[in-house]
Parts: sequence; structure tokens; C-alpha cells
Amino acid sequence: MKEKVAQYIEQALQTLRSAQSWPDELVASIQVEHTRDKAHGDFASNVAMTLAKPLKSNPRAIAQQIIDALPKNSDIVKVEIAGPGFINFFVNEESNFHVLHDIFAQGENFGRQASRGKSMQVEFVSANPTGPLHVGHGRGAAYGASVANMLEAIGYKVCREYYVNDAGRQMDILGTSVWLRYLQACGEELTFPNNGYQGDYIADYGRELLAEHGKILHHSASDVFAGVRADAPEGDKEKHIDDLINRAKALLGDNYDITFNKGLNAILGDIRSDLVDFGIEYQEWFSERSLTHDPDQVDRAIRKLQDNGFIEERNGALWFMSTRFGDDKDRVVKRDNGQTTYFASDIAYHLNKFERGFDTVVNIWGADHHGYIARVKAALQALNIDPDRLVVRLVQFVSLYRGDQQVQMSTRSGSFVTLRELRDDVGNDAARFFYIMRKADQATDFDLELAKSESKDNPVYYIQYAHARVASILRKLADQGETWTAESGLKQLSELSHDVEKDLLVKLSRYPEILNSAAEQFEPHSLAHYLRELAGDFHTYYNAHKMLGEETAVRDARITLACAVKQVLHNGLTLLGVSAPEEM
Repeated sequence: MKEKVAQYIEQALQTLRSAQSWPDELVASIQVEHTRDKAHGDFASNVAMTLAKPLKSNPRAIAQQIIDALPKNSDIVKVEIAGPGFINFFVNEESNFHVLHDIFAQGENFGRQASRGKSMQVEFVSANPTGPLHVGHGRGAAYGASVANMLEAIGYKVCREYYVNDAGRQMDILGTSVWLRYLQACGEELTFPNNGYQGDYIADYGRELLAEHGKILHHSASDVFAGVRADAPEGDKEKHIDDLINRAKALLGDNYDITFNKGLNAILGDIRSDLVDFGIEYQEWFSERSLTHDPDQVDRAIRKLQDNGFIEERNGALWFMSTRFGDDKDRVVKRDNGQTTYFASDIAYHLNKFERGFDTVVNIWGADHHGYIARVKAALQALNIDPDRLVVRLVQFVSLYRGDQQVQMSTRSGSFVTLRELRDDVGNDAARFFYIMRKADQATDFDLELAKSESKDNPVYYIQYAHARVASILRKLADQGETWTAESGLKQLSELSHDVEKDLLVKLSRYPEILNSAAEQFEPHSLAHYLRELAGDFHTYYNAHKMLGEETAVRDARITLACAVKQVLHNGLTLLGVSAPEEM
């Protein structure tokens, strides 16, 4: 109905332009909102006030002109001017029944929109493949998947992508850590480096490496540690691990790839499996290493920046002059030893994204990546790509509590709670919903006990229970040997006369606009809150009015309304990756 009111206003404006009362080139921004107070009608628009300046006229006078030009229609029973120039619309109560017809006609497609002809890439999680996903990664996964689902629902063509950071120093630390555990499995006695990956899973990979390849990767501990600088606390742990990486590459030669790929493939396979089990699948897994394949996309991106005049050589290194675009300092893209930086790979990756033809690229990053936004947007601008086509959303940290004790997480030490452990504890549905209940840029405490509780205080249980309640009504009706059809119910809607029923109709009619707004603003928590409110309104209705045992016309009308609520709850929960059970 909101869209219809906006259309009526546009028709009035067109009439005024056609009658030459207003300039043909006049363009109005038509905003229609639900009123907070029913005394002011059902909808209100400030369009007259937005036209006051271009028309050089009083807003109330403009409002009256618009009202006089509104087309005749049966949906609107009264229109009046309020305050400085608001136009309030009072809707015919029967027009509220239209939403029920729409819901039953469209089913799972209710709220969805036709294709917009535009594509979006949503990149999310993209955790370094150096260990299992932990509960912090889970929030980015739930948020990113929900955003992608909502964008798809409102008509965008969406590509979900995971950027695999399978190059660089951290991956070399992983590969070397696996090799050292392999040597221990071979019987070598050595002191594992402080800066190596400590988790039990690394030792597992080492033993598997021995079972798969025997002793072909074996070297004595004395050879491995020969000339290696001391570890902390006596020495420098960073130099120590770097020396061990260099020794691994020197001693293993081409076989270094065996131990490197063992860690990478095992962890990446675990991540893929974990995400699929969490209800998340990607269209693209993009390898960082692919950027340096023939042709070398990293060097190509640097040359492009150089050609555009934004690269400067300083003491043998190449610097991107990002301060020209508002960054706080210039950034090295190639070191004096010829090695390109991680930022250079990031530039190449984003260039690759836009060259693939996406209209908009959405990056979902951890909050600790805040400093990257300005420099990446600067690089895009220097590459002649509109930086506004890149949208970055930051996901804040998750604090997980067991009782009153917060669980610390560190992939290096191996002491962390995995996403898999969380899912096993509270279930996929609770995990997906709790992760997106708050705005992504707000830190959240994950209450394990609440997530597992079967009470109205647990929002996901409360919403699912509303859906299951409607299904229970239909089962009870069948057990009584009676039937209901949507066709019969839609003929009895005049029986829906209680205020709570009218409020439910209005709430249902708002689903498409709530979904559209949540998607456009990348805010799935808005949809989650709407579903909770809808479920609450339905529970209130269910507790106050009998669904069964009433006169047939009343019963059919109420079941029709209940089934419409059930459908909208199903549609919304599905977009958030949460199941809609038939019984609980």
C-alpha cells in the first residue's frame, strides 16, 4: 500500500505538470512513511515541503494542490494536510486485505523483487587458511550470507566470494610449522618455535604427512636449526621463525610445496566443510596465489598506477602516493628487494574484481581492517575506478561467555573455540540468528545459555515457535476432520475486525519495504527485529482469540491471517539462514 500511495502522489504531480501549473522539469523526491499515530492517518508524505524551495511557494499551499490533483481511487478514504505541510492519507480498511491476497499468490516470492539488471559481489569471511574457523569468523559468515541473500531477494545478481590468502609469510609459517611437527613424528627432538602455529591440528597434519610421504621430507634437527637465530625470550621470535622458513625452503627444495600444501589444503578443506555445514556456499573461491600467475596481475596493477602517475621510487622501493587521495600516509607496494607487499596484492585483487564486471563490490571485513578502507579506495580512484562502487562493512568482535568467564581465542596458540564447537553447542539456527541480531559494527556478547533456552526470551525460538504454532493449528483442524483452503479464507476477510488483526495486516504489508531497506542498508538485524515483532504480535493474537471452534467464516478468516504470518516468517527466516520448523 505504501508504494500505491507514492504512485498516487506521482500521478498528481504529473497532472500538475501536464496542466502547466508546474514546470515540466520539476522532479520531486517522493517519500511515504507509516504514521506513528493512527489519528494522523495510515501514511504521511513530506513531498510538499521538499517542493517549497523550487516552487517558491508555501508548503501547505503546495500540499493542497497535490491533494486536488490526486486521482480518484477506492483505497484512500481521506487525505488531509497536517503541520507545516505533511500530507496524511487515511486508507480504506478493506485495502489492508490486499496483502493477504499478495502473500498467498506469491508464496515464497512475497517480498522479492524482479531483476534490477545489476550485479554485486559480496566477499566475506576470507579467513587466512591457517586454522579452523572460530566463533569470530562465524559472525562474518552469518552476516555476509544474510546480506547476500537479501540483496539477491531484492533483484541483484549476487556472487558470493571467498578470498583465499594462500600466499605470504603467514602461510610459510604454517607450512614450516607442519614440517616441524612432521620431523617430531619422525622422532626428531626439537624445540617448537614460539611463533609457530601451536594447535593440535598442526601435529595431526605432521603425522599425516609422515604416513603419506614417509621419510622423503626428513632432515635432522641439527641440520634444520644450523645457523638459525635464537628464539624468544633470549632472542627474536620473528627472526627465528623467518630463519626456519628459509631453512625449510633450502633443505626441501621443490618438496617444500608438499608440506606447504598439506597445511593449506587440509585447513581450506576444513573451512569449506564448516561453512557448508553452516548453510553457506560460495560461487567463487579466489586464490591470492593466482594473482601472480601468468600474467602477473600484481605487477600489472602497479604498472597501471605508475602509468597514471601515482607511483614514486624511494631508495629502491616503489611507493603508492595514497596521500593524494586522503590516506594518512603513502604505502609501499614493492620493497627494495623486489618483493611486492600484501597491499599490492590487495590492489590487484580489487582491480580484478571490477574487471570481472561487477557493478558494486561489497567487502565484509573484521573491525581490525578499518585502516585498510581509505587506502583501498585511494587505489581504486588512482586506477580510474569510482571508489563509491566499493562498499565496506566492518564486523565487530564477538565475546563468547561460558558462565561468567570469557573464552580467549588465538589461532597461533591453538586455544580457541571453533565455529564447529559453537554450532554443536547451540545449533545452526541459534548461531545464525544470534550473530546478526545486532548491527554488525557493534561488538556483541554471545549468550550460550540464552541461545539454547526454550523461552520467549530466546528470539529465534520465539519466532520459530510462532511458525510452528500455525502449522499445529492446521494439524489440529485435520485431526477434527475439517478443512480450510486459502481460497475459502480469502472470501471471509471481512470477519477480521479486531484491532490486533488490523495491526497484523499492517505489519505483514510492511515486510517488502523492511526487506528492501535491510538489504539496501546491509542491515540484516532490521529484518531479524521485524520477524521478532511479527512473531510477538501473532503470539498475542493467538493467546487472545480462538483459531478453532469458531463459526466457519470467522475460523477460516483467522486461519488465513495466521497462515499469511507463517509464510512471511518462513520467507524472512530463510533469508537469514534459519529454519522454519513445522513443529517444536
